[in-house]
Order: sequence, then structure tokens, then C-alpha cells
Amino acid sequence: MPLLFTKHGDPLGSVDLGLFTLTLSGEGLRIVATITLKSWISVQAATLLVFTTTFHDLLEGLARLRFPKLMIAIVSLMYRYLAVLTGEATRMMRARSSRMAEAPERKRPSIRWQARVVGNMVGALFVRSYERSERVYVAMQSRGYQGHIAHVHERPLSAGAWVALVGGILLAAGFELSAHLWLPHA
Repeated sequence: MPLLFTKHGDPLGSVDLGLFTLTLSGEGLRIVATITLKSWISVQAATLLVFTTTFHDLLEGLARLRFPKLMIAIVSLMYRYLAVLTGEATRMMRARSSRMAEAPERKRPSIRWQARVVGNMVGALFVRSYERSERVYVAMQSRGYQGHIAHVHERPLSAGAWVALVGGILLAAGFELSAHLWLPHA
């Protein structure tokens, strides 16, 4: 947002704040709009990728792009362990709610008490998840895990995938070309 007022260019308006005056520039507005649009498109592209591609295929794609194997292993284990962590948290919440029978005339516990309970639950969840991760790691090692997940098959790109890839590249190049032609740089 500071770019709206710090970039020099054709002034669109100004606001007097007493000690200083903020001047809104057209160049700043264009830059902020471009950054916002690029961010929005990036989020939409990432969302589309995640919702249309299985997690295993995403990991395989990262491996083909030569991402470090350790990074792929960390992402893979984190994704798989999230279900375990969520299940453990759900069990803890269910246990807490079953122990907290409330009488209708009893007033609600204080925020401080609730925060202490939640803090204790998070600490217990951390300890439980750490212990469980140790057990899972030992089990994985006993099954031959060596730091990366072995892929059983190689899949070449289909003709449709090649068409989509080339079409996406041409579309991106067209957007870039039109941006350079439509918005000449000073």
C-alpha cells in the first residue's frame, strides 16, 4: 500500500494529514494493481493445481523438477502426518468435552481458565505427536525407508498433457507480450 503514495508519477489526488500530505499517484496505483493481480492469479493457479492433481503426483512432479529429496520427504511426511495429528486433536477435544458436564445455572469459565486448558491441551498434543512420530519413524525404518519414497513406475506425458503444457506456455507468453505492448514502460 505505501507504493500508492511513494511512487512518483501523475498525481490522482492528495490527502492533507497536517504534518505531511499523501499524494496518490497513477504509477503507484498501477503497480499495486499489478502486484494484487499477480498474487491473485498465483493463488488461483496453486489452488487449481492442488485440487486437480493427486498428492502423490505432486510429489512425483517435484522430484522430476529436481527438488531436493529431503524437502520432498519432509513435505510427504508432513502431509501424511497431518491426518494423524488431526485425529489425535479430535480425540483430545472429545475427551475434554465429555469431562466438562455443565449445569444450566453454572456460569461459563473465565477466559484465563479456558486459555490455560487449551495451552495444556496443545502441550499434551505436542508430546503425544512427538512420541508417535518416533514410533512411526522406527516402523518406517524397519520396513526399509531410506529417506525417500520409491516410485514404482515412470509415466510419460500423454498427448493431452503436452497440448495443455504448450497451450499454457503460449497463453503466458501472450499475456506477457500484451502487457508489454499495452503498458509501455517509462
